[in-house]
Amino acid sequence: MTELTIIIPTRNRLPSISRLFASLHLSLSRIAASFEIFVVNNGDPQNTAKISALAKAENIEITILGPTPGKSWGLNEGLKRARGKIICPLDDDIVVAPEWAEKLLEAHALTAFDAIQGKILPGVDPEGRPADPTRLREYNIPMIDYGEEVREIRGLTGTNGSFKREVFERVGYYDTRLGPGGSGFSEDTEYSMRIREAGFKIGYTPRAVVYHELDPARYGLAVKREVQYRKGLSRSVYRRDSVLFHVLPNLFAHCIRWVIYKALGKTQKAYKTEGRILKCWGYIVGKARLLVVSRSGMEKD
Repeated sequence: MTELTIIIPTRNRLPSISRLFASLHLSLSRIAASFEIFVVNNGDPQNTAKISALAKAENIEITILGPTPGKSWGLNEGLKRARGKIICPLDDDIVVAPEWAEKLLEAHALTAFDAIQGKILPGVDPEGRPADPTRLREYNIPMIDYGEEVREIRGLTGTNGSFKREVFERVGYYDTRLGPGGSGFSEDTEYSMRIREAGFKIGYTPRAVVYHELDPARYGLAVKREVQYRKGLSRSVYRRDSVLFHVLPNLFAHCIRWVIYKALGKTQKAYKTEGRILKCWGYIVGKARLLVVSRSGMEKD
């Protein structure tokens, strides 16, 4: 049986996936375990041949699926074909560390966790410039660093998360309403909830490391606001938090905190709190939209 299945949904990021292929070639060459790689073209159909050429240039054997719109749809296409004991979805805008594959398999072999989250660190921008440690929140990329000890955590971030085949067999496919091409976010968060509900444990390893590229188009407050708002919209699809007794009180409390942080000049805390305000607001708007759609459907019936 294949040891490792890697699934990479990609949308119109040819330079990024070329860098990912190069890093995978180096990392996978260090392991003896068998593996397979599925790349799902979520973008322009003409990119399929280009993706194949990029993989060939890096001496990486892949199977290309698609074109399939939507990240969750793409992940599910890969899952339908996955033969690996360990299944690892990866984003297309990262590079993996040379020891990534070795440490990923090691974490699954030596711990009792059913799903494993690896470390996600900021990489470099298209010009090769590294991240400014004082501006990390402004880059609007996922970053996961829970320290240097293996430990249990609550959820996976799809950028560098993996799970045993038994998890998929019991939990099933990703919710296609969520993620890029759907609500925009939270396909991994919702999947993590189902993993825990099924009785599985999720762990963190600091040794399976990936580096997320820095994209200037994602920098700044405007993008942050849009991201947090859409995360709230995504939450409204799968969560059942009471708007009246949970979300509105949290929204009010976050607004008070934001005013205090701004008055005290605590810029980073105000920046983070504003994101929470927008997430609450997105959740409320999303629930209102779902209510309108539900009532419209009932009237038609």
